[in-house]
Order: sequence, then structure tokens, then C-alpha cells
Amino acid sequence: MMSESGDGITARQLWFTAPRQVELREQRLHVGRDQLLVRSLCSAVSAGTEMLVYRGQVPPDMALDSSLSSLGGDSSYPFQYGYACVGIVEAVGADADAGWLDRLVFSFQPHATHFLANPGEVTVLPSGIYEENAVFLPNMDTAISLIHDGAPLLGEHVVVLGQGVVGLLLSSLLARYPLGSLNVVDGIERRRAQATHIGVRSVHGCAQDGIAALRQHLQHDAKGADLVFEITGSPQALNTAIELSGFSSRIVVGSWYGVKSAPVALGGEAHRNRLHFVTSQVSSIAPALSGRWDKSRRHDSAWQMIREINPQQLITHRVPLEEAASLYAMLDQDSEEVLQAVFIYD
Repeated sequence: MMSESGDGITARQLWFTAPRQVELREQRLHVGRDQLLVRSLCSAVSAGTEMLVYRGQVPPDMALDSSLSSLGGDSSYPFQYGYACVGIVEAVGADADAGWLDRLVFSFQPHATHFLANPGEVTVLPSGIYEENAVFLPNMDTAISLIHDGAPLLGEHVVVLGQGVVGLLLSSLLARYPLGSLNVVDGIERRRAQATHIGVRSVHGCAQDGIAALRQHLQHDAKGADLVFEITGSPQALNTAIELSGFSSRIVVGSWYGVKSAPVALGGEAHRNRLHFVTSQVSSIAPALSGRWDKSRRHDSAWQMIREINPQQLITHRVPLEEAASLYAMLDQDSEEVLQAVFIYD
């Protein structure tokens, strides 16, 4: 997997070379004077955003993530991607603190056997949190950001559309709130079963009769949902959010659709109900909260929730980097067997 000599280390990196095409490339890494060399232990694969990258559905003129130096480039092929890597520091530059050696760290880095980072680009894993839980930091951070943007109130009737990993983490957090009801919707049975396992009592499929029954239930209890989170990754789901909402309800859009779009029914009830749409994005702090919250504080909360929820239980597939092409092909078919996949490294 690697070789080491006086002129550096050979890392194997995953590259996206064209829509639905990936390959492994070797790259010599030379540790700079103020850099850390990290050997990867595992990295999480996003079945949402990362599949937009794999399918070529990212706007070509948009930075992959303008808030991360590792993903600051655009989506012109070839490029690297990935943002949830845990590894161990194996070497430090001449000007870096030797105390970094052998520390377990998290970093927002593309999938690779090794990477170089400045100390400010890595986070030491807190005590009691190990690698397979730590890769959930970005998704838990996203779930907390969604809650901050939605601001659920005591007694409210809340709906979560989508029970992928972010949806399940969000539901895990919302299940701790004194809500009037928590209702989740997903078309995949395994995800619905997991939602039930984490304590959600009102779990529904995507069929229209099920949505109609949920709408009737919400109308009876509260004249519609007070708050709806849309995190399916499918823009068509916005119409379901509208259908389930009541007067002056809030709809928090946490999905990133890339270049996908769909007709949205903004006439009729959507117009008369004075709905509030909020787009939520984890890369920033909502202005209303930025006086007291920053990313560091939110990460502290995410680590605490990771301790309590143990998201490692959502990992269903552990795959060597060499099998990346097969994994992505399976995810591309919307495999119902996958909750969370991670790459593992020797």
C-alpha cells in the first residue's frame, strides 16, 4: 500500500475521472516543514453528495466545497473527493510539533491511503471516540445544523423526509425532543426499520396512500405539520413537504440537488399557507446564531452526540479502497442494503 524512503511516501488516491468512472492513482507525498503525514484508517462514503459527484451532477462552475481547502477546486474531471477521513499521524515536518506523532485525527480529506495536512486541518479525536464513530462527524454536524435552522419547539409536529444517514442522525436527535409527534418518511424498508429502532414511532413509506394517511393524521392533530425537514436528495420531495405542511409551517431544505430539478407546486395551498422555506447548509452558521455559535462549538456538540448515539451502528459495508468502483456502482443503483459504507485501509 505504501513505500517510504528519503524522497517521500507513495500514497494511493481515489480519483473521479469521468461520470461513473473512478480509478486509483499513485502520488509521491513529501512532508513539508510545517505539515503532518497521516495514514488513513477509514473514510466514509456519502451516498448523497458523493453520488452527485460520481454521476457528474454537480454544477461544473461550482467549487466542490469552498469552505474546505482540500475541496476548493471545481468539479472538472479528473478530481478527488471525500470529506470524512480518520487516520493516524505517522510523520511530522521539521517545524511541526512532534507531539502530533501517533495521534488519531479526523480531517476533511478525499479518499486516499495517506494525505498531508497542516495542523489546523486536522482534529484530534476526543477521548472515548474511535475511528468508525469519528467518520460520522460531518453528518452529525449537518444534523445539528438542520436542527438549528429548523428550531423545533416543544409540542410541535415534525416530519423528516428521507432516512439516509443524515436523516437517521437527525431523527435520533429529534427523538430526544418533547415534540407533539415525530414522523419520518422513506421508501426503503431497511431505513424505516432503522428509524423504528432509534425510537421513531410514526414511520411511513413513500406511496401516495401512506402520505395521504399521514397528512390526514397531521391535519387532525395540528392542521398540518409545523416543521418539515426535506433531506431525500430528490427535489420532487418538496411537493410532499408542501402537501404535509399547515398554515405558516416551516420547510427546511437540507438536500443538495446538484443539477437536478423538478416542478414544485407553489400555487394553491403552498401560496395560501404562507409557507416558510429555509435552505440549510452545514458549511456556514446561520446569521441569527453566529453571535454565540461557531463551527468549533457546533463540532463539540457533534462529538457529544456521537458519544451518545454511537452512529457506528449504521455502517453496513466496509470496503477496501481497491473495490471503490464496485461500491460506487452498487450505490448508483440505489442499493437498499446500504446505510453507511466506509473505505478501510491496511
